Amino acid sequence: MSDLRVVINGAGGRMGQELLRAVIKGDGFALVGALEHSASSHLGEDAGVLAGLKPTGITVESDAAGTLNGTDAVVDFSSPAASVRLAERLAEAGIPVVIGTTGFSAAENAAIEAAARRTAVVKSGNMSLGVNVLAALTRRAAAALGLEFDIEIVEMHHARKVDAPSGTALLLGEAAAAGRGVSLADWTVKARDGHTGARRPGDIGFASLRGGSVVGEHAVIFAGPSERIELVHKAEDRSIFANGALAAAKWAKGREPGLYSMADVLGITD
Repeated sequence: MSDLRVVINGAGGRMGQELLRAVIKGDGFALVGALEHSASSHLGEDAGVLAGLKPTGITVESDAAGTLNGTDAVVDFSSPAASVRLAERLAEAGIPVVIGTTGFSAAENAAIEAAARRTAVVKSGNMSLGVNVLAALTRRAAAALGLEFDIEIVEMHHARKVDAPSGTALLLGEAAAAGRGVSLADWTVKARDGHTGARRPGDIGFASLRGGSVVGEHAVIFAGPSERIELVHKAEDRSIFANGALAAAKWAKGREPGLYSMADVLGITD
C-alpha cells in the first residue's frame, strides 16, 4: 500500500510542527506540502528543519495551489477563518480534510458543513482516542443520570491558548447535552460573576483555566445529592493529537462527502 500523501496547514504552529514530525517520522505517510498564512515568518523554511528534523526539501508555502495536486488529504490546525477558506477550496477539488482548529462561530461552522456536502471533512475539538472515549462516556452518563445531577466541565490549557472554553470542553458539553436530549446552546453557562442566583437545574457549566505549559486537562463533573462522579482526561504530549489526526486522514481517504467526527473514525458512535 502506498504512503498517504499529506499536506499540513498551519505548519508553523505548535500542533502544525507536531504534525510535521509525525508525518516525517511515521510509517505510511508522505509529506507533500506545508502551508502557512501569507505573513508567517516561516515561509520559505524547510518543513523538516521547522519540525526540528533533517531537511526534507519541502518548503513552507502560503499558496495551496502548488501543493494540492496529488494530495490524498490535508490536516488543518490553523485559525477558524483560514480553515473555512481551505475547506471551501478542498471541497472544489474533492480532497478530504481533517480539521482540528477550534473557536468557530456559528457562521463558520455552517460554511464547513456546506463544504462537507462536496468532500469528506473530519472535524473534532480533539483528535485523541482518550478524549473521544471520554465524550462517549459523558453522553452515556448524562443519559443515565437525572437532572438532580449538575454537570460542570472544567478545562485547563497553556497560557498561549486563545479560545475559551476549549474545543474539547465544548465537545464534551455537546456530548452531555446529547445524552440529555437537549441543545447545548439552550443550557450552557460559560461565565459566572457576582450575585448569580441559584443554579438552574439542567444547566451545563464551563470553567476555563489558563497558565504555564499545560497541554490539556478536562474534567466532566456530575454533582448529585450526596455523591459526585468525575470523568477526567489529561493530555501529557501533543503527539496524541497528531497521531489521531493522521489516523483520521487515513480513514477519510476515499470516504463519501460528509461531516464526520473522531467518533466516526474510531467506530464509537451510538
